[in-house]
Amino acid sequence: MKFKKYFVEGIPRRKFLEASLKGGIALAATPSLMMQLLSCKGVEKGSAKIAVDPQVLDRVIQKALEKGGEFADVYLENRISREILMEESKFKSAVFGISQGAGVRVISGDKTGFAYTDDITEEKMMRAAEIASFVAKNGQSVGPVKVKKGSRESYVTVKLPLGAVADEKRIDVMKRANQAALDYDSRIQMASISYYDEVRGRTVANSEGLLLSDELPLLFFIVQTLGVGNNTRHMGRERLSRHSGFEMFDEVIPEEVARTCARESIVMLEAKDAPAGIMDVVMQNGWGGVLVHEAVGHPLEGDVIARQTGVFTGKLGKKVASDVFTMVDDGTLPNFRGTTNFDDEGTQMKRNVLIQDGVLVKYMTDVLSAKQLKMERTGNGRRESFRYIPIPRMTNTFIEKGKDKPEDILASTKSGLFVQSLSGGSVNPVTGMFNFTCREAYLIEDGKKTLPVKGATLIGSCLDVISNIDAVGDDLDFGPGICGKGQAAEVAAGQPTVRIRGINVGGSRARR
Repeated sequence: MKFKKYFVEGIPRRKFLEASLKGGIALAATPSLMMQLLSCKGVEKGSAKIAVDPQVLDRVIQKALEKGGEFADVYLENRISREILMEESKFKSAVFGISQGAGVRVISGDKTGFAYTDDITEEKMMRAAEIASFVAKNGQSVGPVKVKKGSRESYVTVKLPLGAVADEKRIDVMKRANQAALDYDSRIQMASISYYDEVRGRTVANSEGLLLSDELPLLFFIVQTLGVGNNTRHMGRERLSRHSGFEMFDEVIPEEVARTCARESIVMLEAKDAPAGIMDVVMQNGWGGVLVHEAVGHPLEGDVIARQTGVFTGKLGKKVASDVFTMVDDGTLPNFRGTTNFDDEGTQMKRNVLIQDGVLVKYMTDVLSAKQLKMERTGNGRRESFRYIPIPRMTNTFIEKGKDKPEDILASTKSGLFVQSLSGGSVNPVTGMFNFTCREAYLIEDGKKTLPVKGATLIGSCLDVISNIDAVGDDLDFGPGICGKGQAAEVAAGQPTVRIRGINVGGSRARR
């Protein structure tokens, strides 16, 4: 097999490789700042780890609580990233980035004071602590405990560290994916390959005496393909992401990701307009779990419950779903995109069963919402970066596998819609109403998946949906995603094949 010729906007590939680091740095920061960051005391060369004198952290925390407050913490972060984009068989951009800083938080009652600095020095962190402390002015004061280095169980393993991987290897996996996509079918007119990796060093210290540090690698690989034919076009998408070293591409090869994406683009060229109406919906295992992530997960986050605005407020211990429905948030699944060793407040990650056999048994909390609700900290305090305060967020959220066989679920569904993948959606956590777009869907006729359809949307209430799930398969699978809630977070969403009886499907023609 011959590869197509590759271009980097007219730049020879060798020069591109040499310039990717320099050019990326120029895009990420000025040369003088970059030299300062790379030579910064406390940052190991070639590593994102941060070493800070514990006595400095003690003084910062003491400063944060000098005006009062029950809790204070310091979050330090050093992030080293690479991002490469390939479109139309050309490398369009390459960025090397370094982001470093510290955030200081004070909690006083229900109030939070927060300030951050891009400069990890005692002087700047003390200033951030002083600003954050004003929220607790004349408030109750709790003396801090001196920090002591601790440890947490690790759920992220690395065989091929990202810092040791040559850019040639990164480019190779992109070329292989691009070629596999274009070779799949002549109707694939374009492929877009996006590669991102980062290593994030974290240090968390708080007024309870906690001091933790770790280093988290992350890979995110996205393939998009454009299929053109039959007087229409369809953009397919497939994503692969893990907290892992470069060995991810040995376990799931880039060609497999590309072919899966291209298959969708070609199949959906035959799609007819989706019918509208109330119908039974069978959802394939995997990323379809984003529906319960949005429609059920967000209303179960502790800040929503503490404000008493969520649809699940006051329903703890009550029946909220069908007997076959169990929902879990688990930040300990090895190397998953939503997994870390501890959350961004230092709480150990854990498996949290949220709804058990239809009964609501737990909410997801961070330090503040756990205090407000008088509940345990569940390990869901997460932040986009040091520039943000932690808030309750999901990690790896999914419908637990059931006992039904996927083929039996489909065969026993006389008619309806088979949803193979969802595109995006939104939910109102107060009302529980949601709206989701189906990217790949098929009609179900006489228990069989038949014609592909386009333009289908799923509309409804989270309580109605989880009450109307009557079949859950034994084929649990996951997909990676980015969750937005004022700040971005890496998550995974999953589910087995499930059937929802009687959901409102929006389409562009009347149902026959």
